[in-house]
Amino acid sequence: MNNELIKVDIFDNKIGTVSKQEAHEKGILHRAFSVFLYSNGKLLIQQRAFSKYHSGGKWANTCCSHPRTENLIENAKERLFEEVGIVCDDLKEIYVFNYFSKYAEDLFEYEIDHVLVGEYNGNFTLNKEEVNDMKWVDFDVLSKDMIENPHKYATWFLICAPRVLEYLKEKRC
Repeated sequence: MNNELIKVDIFDNKIGTVSKQEAHEKGILHRAFSVFLYSNGKLLIQQRAFSKYHSGGKWANTCCSHPRTENLIENAKERLFEEVGIVCDDLKEIYVFNYFSKYAEDLFEYEIDHVLVGEYNGNFTLNKEEVNDMKWVDFDVLSKDMIENPHKYATWFLICAPRVLEYLKEKRC
């Protein structure tokens, strides 16, 4: 897999590339995406592999990664299949946010994250290098648990999941 990430300015304009390691060690702003799959009032969330270099064992959205090309939707579909064996042609970008988070003295996330949603109700197959577990969670149960147990969730998930849930509830998904 290509180890180069898309380096961006604060307006999400590509200004070059940066290695994944350098981006995360130096806190360099880069492009990312977060995929949320839903069905019948539930979100499919993943527990990140415990071996991940940060946020291992934390619960997050269905798939999160970095696009390798300018074709964000196709890159998200590829990673969705690689991480959890899902093919979903129904992905739609609903908004973009940026965040900065420090995980250790020399480990950061500084991302412009494109949030994608898609309806899906099939099976999944975990790539154990990426994902420890997955489950469907009712919107209201998840909302309550994020309030009561925020330590169980990845930083970016706590930032973007409320807006995703609000969007899906408004659309009666």
